[in-house]
Amino acid sequence: MNSAIVLPIALAFIAGLMLAVQAPTNAMLAKAGGSPVLAALISFAVGTAVLFAVWLASGQRTAAGAFKTLPYYAWFGGLYGALFVAVAAYAAPRIGLASLITIGIAGQILMAVLLDHFGVLGLPRDPATLTKALGAVLVIAGVVLVRKG
Repeated sequence: MNSAIVLPIALAFIAGLMLAVQAPTNAMLAKAGGSPVLAALISFAVGTAVLFAVWLASGQRTAAGAFKTLPYYAWFGGLYGALFVAVAAYAAPRIGLASLITIGIAGQILMAVLLDHFGVLGLPRDPATLTKALGAVLVIAGVVLVRKG
């Protein structure tokens, strides 16, 4: 395996592990606070504080002007994350963590194939192939199997 991709793959795997832990911990917050939206707010507040501390510790500083040329939709990343966190806090106790994660991954795979195929949002164009489509179908089949299991 190419050593340049080992670290990103390992980090992606670890992030995936943490996503699975995030949903039930946020569900606990939602139950205690009576709202998945409040749970998401708390989750993002903690995450923001941690990221701010890490950014400060990094010593990296970016001029505010660097953001002026970005398209308006570049600012929506937090919106997508907030939606996922709130939905996960709501859905995990109702459909189970395995269903939540597999259904979420199926949605991610479908969107990723489309974004890659059309090369949008700054991504290089990577056309959909029969092999990728088969992979997406297998992920969806996995969702069905997890839900039935």
